Amino acid sequence: MKKADVILLKYGEIALKGLNKPMFERKLIDNIRLALADVGEFSVRKAQSTIYVEPLGDADTDAAVQRLKKVFGISNICLMTKCEKNIDAIAAAAIECVKSDMEERGGKTFKVESMREDKTFPMRSPEICRVIGGMVLKNVDGLKVDVHNPDIQVNIEIRGDALVYTDKIRGAGGMPVGTNGKAALLLSGGIDSPVAGYMISKRGVTVDAVHFHSHPYTSDRAKEKVIDLAKIISEYCGKIKLHIVPFTDIQLSIIDKCPERHLTIIMRRYMMRIAERIAEKSGARALITGESIGQVASQTLEGLCASDAAVSMPVFRPCIGMDKEEIVTISKQIGTYETSILPYEDCCTIFVPKHPKTRPSLEEVVEAEKALTNAEELMSDAVENTEVIEIG
Repeated sequence: MKKADVILLKYGEIALKGLNKPMFERKLIDNIRLALADVGEFSVRKAQSTIYVEPLGDADTDAAVQRLKKVFGISNICLMTKCEKNIDAIAAAAIECVKSDMEERGGKTFKVESMREDKTFPMRSPEICRVIGGMVLKNVDGLKVDVHNPDIQVNIEIRGDALVYTDKIRGAGGMPVGTNGKAALLLSGGIDSPVAGYMISKRGVTVDAVHFHSHPYTSDRAKEKVIDLAKIISEYCGKIKLHIVPFTDIQLSIIDKCPERHLTIIMRRYMMRIAERIAEKSGARALITGESIGQVASQTLEGLCASDAAVSMPVFRPCIGMDKEEIVTISKQIGTYETSILPYEDCCTIFVPKHPKTRPSLEEVVEAEKALTNAEELMSDAVENTEVIEIG
């Protein structure tokens, strides 16, 4: 990655927020500063719907870019060269950027785009493009102009300084975390739920996590696996409170007293109830799960409706219409896949009935639950003994 004098950050949806736009911009800047806090010292400022991040001293710009790629709200990251505000210095910077791009990525065509904020600069934008384009053609062999679909686009901004860039790195997109409330993620040790948390957080939602641990039937390694998953998604979602719920007593009581064919749905309903109680205590307004229609026996439409009926909070399922391959692709992109496939079982994969009811009616599930006469006591104990771990 080439050295950058200034990192320019562009955003998408925030630009459409009208009178609320300043609030979203302030939150994004706060999140950027938090992401860079332990990387080095940076100046972060806003101008004309863009944010400029300038390294101070020997701050590590490569490390900064890697952090910024995981900050929701940023659509593009541009690595800029700062030069003197005269046409020869701008041309020299543009030529160097084009040569570097051709060496790293190839490319035989280019165009120049210019934006002149400083109106005292003697050339207007079309003239800047024409002059710089001619100087690049004269000094770089094997290059021609393509104004419609160039391999390399040279961007010039005339502000307090002259800024030139060709590198544009895709950002995480979405909305700044913390602009759209809080939700509680039911985080298992599998592939789907970390992806679901990532996707909802991308819409600006702060995420807490709830994990159900059935010691000694699930091991400490399974618990550590979930902690590791929470750490990975916290790189995108920010700080996460991970609630580790002791679920063994409830699970054993359900197995002992409830009909075998309904075990999975009933367990799921009690997970939802407990997660809702924890969510209410933490100020979360919705639950998040990684469920996808038809993926497993409990995720039929009837099963999902029976689970939702156990709670009054909205339940967000961003993976609901995705197949497994699509979910796996995202998990690999965000770095959770290798941890998710570690062979440590969670409570959702133990005590699975041989012939689960796939299309249960709500009425029969409610009737089957009546056998669990001490449910309220069990849930209260589980919530009271929940371990809370601060992640991020």
